[in-house]
Amino acid sequence: MCVVDSVRGTRDRPFACRRDGPVPGNRCFVSAIDISSRSDKTLPSMIKHLRASRRVLAIIAVVSILASVLLLFRNTALAQNEATLAAKIAAITSRPEYKHSTFGVEVYSLDENKVLFSLRGNELFTPASTTKLLTEGTALELLGADYRFHTRVYRTGPVIGNGTLKGDLILVASGDPNLSGRIQPDGTLAFENEDHAYDGSPDTRAVPGDPLFVIREIATQIAAHGIKGIQGNVLVDASLFPEGQREDGTGTVISPICVNDNLVDLTVSPGDKQGAAATVKISPDTPYTRFINRVTTGAPNSHPSVQMTPDTANPDGSHTVTLTGSIPARQSILYAYPVPEPTRFAEVALVAALREKGISVNLPSSNLKPDFKAAARSYTPENMLAEHVSPPFSEEIKVTLKVSQNLHASTTPFILGSILAHKTTDIDQGGFDLEHDFLAKAGLDLTGASQGDGAGGAQSAYFTPDFVVHYLAFMGRQKDFVIFENALPILGRDGTLWKIQTGSPAAGHVFAKTGTFDSYDALNKRIMLNGKGLAGYMTTPDGRHLAFAAYANRVSLPMDDPDAAQNIAGQALGEIAGAIYSTPLN
Repeated sequence: MCVVDSVRGTRDRPFACRRDGPVPGNRCFVSAIDISSRSDKTLPSMIKHLRASRRVLAIIAVVSILASVLLLFRNTALAQNEATLAAKIAAITSRPEYKHSTFGVEVYSLDENKVLFSLRGNELFTPASTTKLLTEGTALELLGADYRFHTRVYRTGPVIGNGTLKGDLILVASGDPNLSGRIQPDGTLAFENEDHAYDGSPDTRAVPGDPLFVIREIATQIAAHGIKGIQGNVLVDASLFPEGQREDGTGTVISPICVNDNLVDLTVSPGDKQGAAATVKISPDTPYTRFINRVTTGAPNSHPSVQMTPDTANPDGSHTVTLTGSIPARQSILYAYPVPEPTRFAEVALVAALREKGISVNLPSSNLKPDFKAAARSYTPENMLAEHVSPPFSEEIKVTLKVSQNLHASTTPFILGSILAHKTTDIDQGGFDLEHDFLAKAGLDLTGASQGDGAGGAQSAYFTPDFVVHYLAFMGRQKDFVIFENALPILGRDGTLWKIQTGSPAAGHVFAKTGTFDSYDALNKRIMLNGKGLAGYMTTPDGRHLAFAAYANRVSLPMDDPDAAQNIAGQALGEIAGAIYSTPLN
């Protein structure tokens, strides 16, 4: 602020100003003028300066008024836009089907680093598979986008002249979740919008190709070393972390070895007429499982009712499973059988692949209890017979986030706990400890988050929308943000969003993770959608970069519509994302 408190000087300096603190606009005020010592010739000059000062003050006053008016208009417009978005969201959430439901929404500007809109932003919501945003984002930053799994095969004895291995052949599991046909010639990993783990839908697909591609590649490398026969056992060392826990979403078994997502794909096709026997295509077809087909063909518009009876474990470690029910005429549907013992499944598959290469080998007893701690002394470069190197981890998070792959996400805390934390007990907790420290160092308020597994199926999973958008903003500042964002489903285009809001102007511009968690309501014979979520990023038509999180909790759904969660709550959250996309907020 320039305050003129006295004027005494010379002709050359008619005003002497002192700076007296910050005042907007550096406005100059005349407080006192002493002209007693001035000559008459100086007076016209003084008057001229006073008139100029008055003109300046008048201009400043007008500018200040205009600025205030413009600021008022801006704030009014912002308030109106917020009210408009609130009204759009209210129009969606006030529908009868959401009478007893709760919605939470928050929008964050990545350009201005501030919250633009919040509806119950600090309340905890069941997040379902939006939990995978934390799991996979943490792993991406801690392991690195270029991290690769190395699955190696070692011999424990010498190879004699005729090509016979006098010892065991051991495949050491590395935690690689993609020992499957996902791997493409260019090193990328393929996915289908409706992953084979989410079976029973006409939209379910398995990726094209050989599900035992990696196992056969390993067998080829072993044969290239001149191995003709194996006198010992063919084993899988899965001691990196414990095998046996089933992930909460699809019931697939978590293990350091993961062949074809630890699933057997069963494509059930109808016969030529109603009542005729259906056919079943098995992939991969190995001696590990035997399927008895009792499925029949139903009417064209009937509901599929294919079921798998609890399987029978056989003395040799194989399993027998019976398929019953019916399949609609003119419609093939893929079902998935989660293998109970992934290690045994991999051993059987590897033995079959070695036999295909002409190698004489016997399947070890299912009761064998190898001492892998002792065998590890043979895990040396000179004893290595094969190695599979995975695509970069950036490809793995794409698969997990695009299709919401529960097994992969559930395995991630075990991978972090074993590989980075070097835990041998409570291994998954070691992974969560690393995630906690990673998020705490980011300055995030962890009182707004609770997590019990990697995928989002735990009862303890709760997030606030405010926590999620601040996490997304943090990820937006990381070096691998582009990889993270591009790994998310795209509204109306691919992944778990491929059928959501396909005709919306926001389609193709919203990159977000979905989530669905439900349970059976026995009282009303309905489905209770405990949590439906959508959280991610968008770039609006006017170039704004936003992070957002939207949740719907406690939505009652009918039992007879398998797509109800998507059609009712999923589309509603997609509409909310579209409203955010089309409503200027700053």
